[in-house]
Amino acid sequence: MTDTTRRTMMLGAGGAGLAAFLTACASYGTPTTEASAAPEDEPADEASSAAPKKKSAKKALADASDIEVGGGKVFEAQKIVVTQPVEGDFKAFSAVCTHAGCTVATVQNKTINCPCHGSKFSIEDGSVTDGPAPEPLKEKKITVDGGKIRLA
Repeated sequence: MTDTTRRTMMLGAGGAGLAAFLTACASYGTPTTEASAAPEDEPADEASSAAPKKKSAKKALADASDIEVGGGKVFEAQKIVVTQPVEGDFKAFSAVCTHAGCTVATVQNKTINCPCHGSKFSIEDGSVTDGPAPEPLKEKKITVDGGKIRLA
């Protein structure tokens, strides 16, 4: 066997090991991106239509009464989490964890919780209260009007 053939075989075997390692890492949790969510006022299958569309009012995420004081709710399809730290003060953040891209799952005990690796974020400002997440959740703009919460 020549040096070139040995080198090719060793690189091929190393590449297979790397591929197996990356596949194992990728299968842990459910990584998502904000870009994977369809806009809330336009279904994904209509986005490619050539006909011009009238711009419609954004659909409400929820009624304000659906978000409990000191808690919140995750809107998985929109990749948004809405919280109400104190009565009448609503906040919204990306529901995509800054650690590994998983979607946060619950809001309990005044924290937004990621199921993949245990990161926790404050319902007040999205800051990390328990890692391994390295950065806070990105704040999103919402409006509350007529008892309805909408993305701004």
